[in-house]
Amino acid sequence: MAQTETALAREDPFERFGKVFQKAQATGMEDPNAMVLSSVDAGGQSSSRVVLLKDYDARGFVFYTNLESRKGTEILANPQVSLIFYWRELKQQVRVQGHADLVGNDEADAYFATRPRTSRLGAWASKQSQPLPSRAHLMARVAKYEAKYLTGPVPRPPHWSGFRVVPSTIEFWVAGAFRLHERSLFERTEDGWVSRRLYP
Repeated sequence: MAQTETALAREDPFERFGKVFQKAQATGMEDPNAMVLSSVDAGGQSSSRVVLLKDYDARGFVFYTNLESRKGTEILANPQVSLIFYWRELKQQVRVQGHADLVGNDEADAYFATRPRTSRLGAWASKQSQPLPSRAHLMARVAKYEAKYLTGPVPRPPHWSGFRVVPSTIEFWVAGAFRLHERSLFERTEDGWVSRRLYP
């Protein structure tokens, strides 16, 4: 059932996202936290890829990456990005536009420590987005760092961290019969969030 105008006006977009995200997780679908991240290079060419949401709260949406990768260098040069979540099982979509800020070192360290050991080694071994001579070359680099960190913890590489996408807009889309979809747009202002409906 569609929300009343009063209910929409009072709603917090992060609380609404949390409810939809929990429903997506409850379906048992694979990677309900998958989202399409789009960035822009110096020439204005956009590029998109799927990344995984690792955390979210009222500050924004967090993902992690190699800062020397294509997306990392593009975002560091131009932090204006967008995200799209699409859950086919729910027939719902969430679009986010905003800017990406680096997370703090303590936050990045804490998340990196939760990753499987091989994934932590891979963060050192992979020159993400750079040309790769062969698969064997990559595995040799993994073995190199495996030997280097044979005992003790694998530290977080200085080129590996996270971004928090701080939204300026969040749009919720719910599929409707005969393409009469429900769209609700939340925009951040100095006084908080304002919302309005959009034509499908």
